[in-house]
Amino acid sequence: MERPTPTRRLVLASQSPARLTLLRQAGLAPEVIVSGVDEDGVSAASPAELARVLAEAKAAAVAARPEAAGALVVGCDSVLELDGRAYGKPQDAEDAIARWKAMRGRSGVLHTGHCVVDAASGERAADTESTTVRFGSPSDAEVAAYVATGEPLRVAGAFTLNGRSAPFVDGIDGNAGNVIGLSLPLLRALLAGLGTPITDLWTAAAPAAPAA
Repeated sequence: MERPTPTRRLVLASQSPARLTLLRQAGLAPEVIVSGVDEDGVSAASPAELARVLAEAKAAAVAARPEAAGALVVGCDSVLELDGRAYGKPQDAEDAIARWKAMRGRSGVLHTGHCVVDAASGERAADTESTTVRFGSPSDAEVAAYVATGEPLRVAGAFTLNGRSAPFVDGIDGNAGNVIGLSLPLLRALLAGLGTPITDLWTAAAPAAPAA
């Protein structure tokens, strides 16, 4: 049986390994072009809006490049909302430790902005998905050990569901992929809004589910 051939090029405007993995697991094979957008220079009225604005900026920056000509460009950005404030990646280890001490035993909202730009037509579709995250209560020693791995310095909110901090998250309300970095259901809806079914972008069958 021949593998399906995508009808369009798909470009991911992100260097996030987690987002790339999510797309590949869904049968997609995006090219990666990093946007280079200065996230610190972007502001918005709310954390949810900030996530969307950053995603739009990243997708638009990559779609404007010659190497992305004719492609569907996907931009994403995540921020954690806690006490009405938006938190991206920690600045350093000390910041990451302070974040965890503020988050533990509480709930926050992880907002991930999504934007798809059709570089061929200039059309775009964007939205934000939000997932409530219920944090556990790791001890000071556990927090210090986690921060020492360096992982929280590379991810929004200083945590991730698919890494060493997973034991410190009691649960979520919403889409898990959204917390990891990309909501596949929302991406499907945005692509459909631009006239491209996500199935038209499949390159191979999705991986088989592991045996129970």
